[in-house]
Amino acid sequence: MLIHADFSKPAISPADEQVWIRSPESGVDRIMLDRIGDEVARATSIVRYAPGSKFSRHEHALGEEFIVLEGIFSDEHGDYPTGTYVRNPPGSGHSPYSTGGCRILVKLRQFDTEDLNPVVIDTSDADLWRADDDNDISRIMLHEFGNETVQMLRLPEGTDFSNLIGGGGCELLVISGSVTFQGLEMVDGSWLRLPAGADLHLTANRETTLWMKSGHLPGS
Repeated sequence: MLIHADFSKPAISPADEQVWIRSPESGVDRIMLDRIGDEVARATSIVRYAPGSKFSRHEHALGEEFIVLEGIFSDEHGDYPTGTYVRNPPGSGHSPYSTGGCRILVKLRQFDTEDLNPVVIDTSDADLWRADDDNDISRIMLHEFGNETVQMLRLPEGTDFSNLIGGGGCELLVISGSVTFQGLEMVDGSWLRLPAGADLHLTANRETTLWMKSGHLPGS
């Protein structure tokens, strides 16, 4: 299966065009944002767990990264409420479930093989946010390894955010709020991926929170 598999090209998935697809596990559905492979795949997805649903135990041969968008995601290692960012490195594994239901953004099989440190960050902790010196944007740096960076950004209403994308490209998910990109309104749940050399320019239509990852795309 190939979905948005050419990393040299822009890819966009507006929230109002996304389609839920059933997974092999009852009560677990997915929106496939990009994918190379079938059930074992390099994949970026939004995953929805119905209340009381679970996924069978599996290993992360090439790592798993996720952020909880809604509800509480759980496994045998703990409970992860809305706003929790987690990195499970290569060689880890778990048996995920959700008692009350949840929705997460998850990326599979995309780690550098030397990036082995587990990460758990509660992005709802106000003390973690830092304001930029030259604008009203605030952010949390979630992870850095090699050329890869992962962060959360808060843009006040009316903010223009511009960035010339460097090597390894970038992708972002609108966590809450609304931004305009090239005339298209992107509301919460919308996803965008851009290759190296692209010009990212966003305008926040209201206060907006973004998850943003850069420097990680192959061939970009």
